[in-house]
Amino acid sequence: QVQLVESGGGLVQAGGSLRLSCAASGLTFSSYAMGWFRQAPGKEREFLAGISRSGTITSYTDSVKGRFTISRDNAKNAVYLQLNSLKPEDTAVYSCAASNFYTDLPNYRILYWGKGTLVTVSS
Repeated sequence: QVQLVESGGGLVQAGGSLRLSCAASGLTFSSYAMGWFRQAPGKEREFLAGISRSGTITSYTDSVKGRFTISRDNAKNAVYLQLNSLKPEDTAVYSCAASNFYTDLPNYRILYWGKGTLVTVSS
């Protein structure tokens, strides 16, 4: 059974930082591209960042470029999202996801989803 479990969310002041983690089990982690998405209240789910199977290729949506950094550790079956310079509009549930191919992530062709972790940014 595949499980993706996020952690690291919480309440932070604007300008602050958080590091989200996603622990994967039940799959050959290094065989999957991984991504991070978020869904704010009343809004659609949004692609944030993707990373290739080896970790050598990353991509970001424009709104988080330069502020968020995705990384992975295949030895630990984990993917991370470093969130810096947080803004109130970053408040959302953040979820990790797995896809067969790196290019599937921004196109929402997702095989597995985590349940998410809540990030709340206060002004």
